[in-house]
Amino acid sequence: MRSFHRPRPARVPLRWRIAALAAATACLVAAAVGVLVHVWTAQDIRSRAEARAFNSLYSAMDVYRRTGTLADGAELDPAGLPAALRHPADGVRHTAYDARVDGNSGPTVWAAQRVDGPDGQVLAVQINMNPELYGLRRLDVTMVVASLIALAAATPLAVYGAGLLGRRLRRVSETAVRISAGDLDARTGPTKGRDEVADIAATVDLMADSLSRRLRTERQFTADVAHELRTPVGGLLAAADLLPAGETEDLLRARVRDLRGLVEDLLEISRLDAGAEQPVRARVPLGAVVSEAVTRTGFDTEVTVANAPDGEAARTVETDPRRLERIVGNLVVNAHRHGDTPVQVTVEGRTVVVRDHGPGFPPDLLRDGPRRFHTGGTERGSGHGLGLTIALGQAGLLGAELRLDNAPDGGAVATLRLPA
Repeated sequence: MRSFHRPRPARVPLRWRIAALAAATACLVAAAVGVLVHVWTAQDIRSRAEARAFNSLYSAMDVYRRTGTLADGAELDPAGLPAALRHPADGVRHTAYDARVDGNSGPTVWAAQRVDGPDGQVLAVQINMNPELYGLRRLDVTMVVASLIALAAATPLAVYGAGLLGRRLRRVSETAVRISAGDLDARTGPTKGRDEVADIAATVDLMADSLSRRLRTERQFTADVAHELRTPVGGLLAAADLLPAGETEDLLRARVRDLRGLVEDLLEISRLDAGAEQPVRARVPLGAVVSEAVTRTGFDTEVTVANAPDGEAARTVETDPRRLERIVGNLVVNAHRHGDTPVQVTVEGRTVVVRDHGPGFPPDLLRDGPRRFHTGGTERGSGHGLGLTIALGQAGLLGAELRLDNAPDGGAVATLRLPA
């Protein structure tokens, strides 16, 4: 039987989304930690370089004042001294950062102090930061490699954990799909963990229990009402036979027959819903059964039985002939009531095609399937809106596929494919 579901767009599995999110989060954390460590280390290197420069300048100034010699790499008015240190205040030590790089020298930190008097020379000490900065670059590379190794190890774990979560959610989703397809006994059952997924699974099971109780109550009510109506309807039909012949008697008899047909349809639907029907299979000639079913409808319908591959016109199939006649009869009656002539029935192999030349099936019927007691607009003909519902139910009972479509050049097409 054809299932009527809207096509789902292509989706990305949840586990890959979670794994990608975990990987992105790990990358952001690693980048943030790396930047912070780099900044803090660089500041520490510069602070230690300034402290070394201060201490070296202090020692060099003390030696120069006592002996007049330069020590600890100190220089007087060096050419590379930054402009900010060329005129320091008397007796005050100053430092400056020089970002210039010359080969293996630089960046540097300078410390300077005037020797004596406003016109005295400037004693300066230069501390090269390149060895420490080289160590910082090695630390950066080590952190990047460690982050990549951690990411490579964490991603499979994230995929595995997300896969566990995805399987639990998929189990709940499959249960919901089975319920929507009509399996009222589908349940997710107990799930591992005490999280939101377990809450969703329990909620779906509770919803299924409630829906199952309500549907069973409604089906039982429909079956009871239809069963109770059979007796009074039979009495009405017997009473109509006692009326004198005439227009009134014909009209009343026709209305009573319609009412009896409705009651029988309701009983049939209730039995199909309850799963109380079981097919009685037999090997029968498909073309003959279809032709007999079309004849019983009383409508003028063209029947074509194509030859079987072995050249014989009659192909035997194993099916329930009564239910097959019911399906074909409903499809033919529906084509005449809601379509337009000519109505054509074609039997080929195990396939039966019923086509009319009317306005075709409504879009909502093709999208969502037939609805009970819904026949569309009044211009589409009369009826109770149960024929296609019964045909789909009987086809499902036989294991057959019933597909409803519209022909490109107009008209409704119902295709019944019996199982091999």
